[in-house]
Amino acid sequence: MEKKFSLRSMLSFLLLFWLNKSHAQDICSWTNPSVKENNPVNVVVTTITTSPGVILQLTDPINSNFSLSGSDVIANIVLDYEETKFQRVGILCNMTFSQTMIIFIENMNDNPPVFAQSQYSLSVKELTPVDTSVGTISATDRDDDRLFYTLDPDKAGFKLRGINTADIMVQSVLDYDTVKSVSLTLYVQDTPPGGAPGGGLSFTASATILVTIQDIDNRPPWFQPCTSTVVGTAKICVSHGYSGQVNLTVQEVGALSLQPGPVYAIDGDSGINEEITYSFLSGNEAGIFEINANSGNITMKKPVDLPGPLVLTVLAMQQVDSDKFATATVTLEVVKKSLNLPMFTQPEYEGFISEDAGQGSMVLAGRGSTTPLRVLAADKDFADGVNPDVRYEVLGTTDFSATPQGFILLAKDLSPGTVTIQLRAVDSSNEESSTAPLVVEVTPEGVLGTGGDGYSVVDMVALGVSLAVLLVICMVVIGLLVLHLQKGKAAWRKLSEASIFRSSLGAGSGGAKEGVQYTNEGFQKDDDASSTGSHVPDEVDVRRGSGPGARAVELPQEEVVPRASAPLHALLPDSSSLDGSDPADSEREVKPILTKERRVEEGYKSVWFKEDIDPNAKEEVVIIPNNADRDGDDEESLGGGEEEDDLPRSTPKVFFTNADVDSGLEGQSNQESDDDEIQISDL
Repeated sequence: MEKKFSLRSMLSFLLLFWLNKSHAQDICSWTNPSVKENNPVNVVVTTITTSPGVILQLTDPINSNFSLSGSDVIANIVLDYEETKFQRVGILCNMTFSQTMIIFIENMNDNPPVFAQSQYSLSVKELTPVDTSVGTISATDRDDDRLFYTLDPDKAGFKLRGINTADIMVQSVLDYDTVKSVSLTLYVQDTPPGGAPGGGLSFTASATILVTIQDIDNRPPWFQPCTSTVVGTAKICVSHGYSGQVNLTVQEVGALSLQPGPVYAIDGDSGINEEITYSFLSGNEAGIFEINANSGNITMKKPVDLPGPLVLTVLAMQQVDSDKFATATVTLEVVKKSLNLPMFTQPEYEGFISEDAGQGSMVLAGRGSTTPLRVLAADKDFADGVNPDVRYEVLGTTDFSATPQGFILLAKDLSPGTVTIQLRAVDSSNEESSTAPLVVEVTPEGVLGTGGDGYSVVDMVALGVSLAVLLVICMVVIGLLVLHLQKGKAAWRKLSEASIFRSSLGAGSGGAKEGVQYTNEGFQKDDDASSTGSHVPDEVDVRRGSGPGARAVELPQEEVVPRASAPLHALLPDSSSLDGSDPADSEREVKPILTKERRVEEGYKSVWFKEDIDPNAKEEVVIIPNNADRDGDDEESLGGGEEEDDLPRSTPKVFFTNADVDSGLEGQSNQESDDDEIQISDL
């Protein structure tokens, strides 16, 4: 019975509660409201729906965050989502029914993202593979917003894994020798890069990241100095070796002096800088040299008794890792010891040069002198004092330079004044040297010397003009003399030929035929270079004939015409009479022939007759030249013009005896002319 009663009582209670709730909802009801955080004070959160006459009360008057104003629920404070996400408020209806109202707080973007630190430090080893993570640096946001990251600069060897993930990754291969650290700035914002949707608030933050590149032990020692180069991702440094000199049969004291410096190597990984040890790899089989294992200095244990050069190979390797090593060569020239320095022959030199001399001009030895200054250094190690290995240098200035022969050249334009320079003579075989000063006086422009004993440019120009005028006058005089000699040459050639012809006639048999006169015009205007060049006797009377271009030679009968003793054809000159003629003309064969026909052939000479000759009669023989085409040349060679018109003209006449005519001039009839003269033509 008790159980039945209890069950009945419980069912009655639940029914009553349900009836009361339904009744309360009928008299007051609401929907759980929400309000944005950062709300204004006294803002209406929600309004309760009630039946007329229903009285509303708060069941927890201590909670002063909210209050009732009629049916309105009022927020008395500024709500913050980050402090509480919702608020509970109890509502009592007509003092008989109570119900809890839940007020939700809406989250707003009112907080910026925040990094835990303003600066971060990361490290990564050189040659780390690309896309390897270096570290992650994230920011937080109380609003639980999605954050967006950017890295600046974005091409410094590092990158982000993604825009919403602050994971720093290797972007390219890193080299400790190239860059030892990188400074980055990481930016974050709580809205997309394009801005907040709807124009809402956007907050940002930043942090500095210093990434240190760590060196790794991946390179061998490098001899210094060396030339570095990159091959792919590897960096190498090439040394050109060392050189020096040692004296034959002399043991040097201390470390040898080498060029470009002492033997020295460093660890190729400068960030690690492992200790280096040195040793000889080859070239020291005779045990002459010793090398310091720690410093690399080379010393001598005994004198060199071998001819050079000596080549030593030095090995440098890490003390902790012998697999990392390098080699270099040391070349030593073996020379005889020098006992004397090359010394200048004068303690001081003096030179002169003009301001306008121009670059490359030589410094002169004296004022007004044209002899270049030459400095010389003597070396007593040589019998004649001349060391062929001496070279000359100018120290401390680029205004002058020195040639290997010791001449001083001007290297750039200078103003008038005095310049003092230092000269050095160096023995190239052992680099021993001495110095001497040179004082150079730069004279004003246009003056070759100073002190009144030089000449100005104007004087030299005047002298040159005068010499040029004298040269022109001499050339004119020489030309006139040559022209005069050419004119006289033709006249003398004619006289020579006439003399030969006269001599030939004089050698004939018989005497002169009285009353017979021969006129030889073949010598007129005859400038044939093949004519005989005999000298004319002093007794020959030479006169210029009358008529244009004519020239005659008259020979007295009592002196020229002896009794002929040979026929006429024997009197004519043969090729043996041309010894003095021009070689070109002498090559032609000249044939003396008696004929009645006129022949015009190259190198052909003939004697022809118009009619028979009476041996008992005195006839005049005239030599008619057949060289009308050379009249103009003869006139030109004789001067021509008015000078020829003033000279008398005559026909040369030669007398022959009957024996002359009988011996060679048999009468032959020629029907072509009735002329009484016998003509000899030079064809």
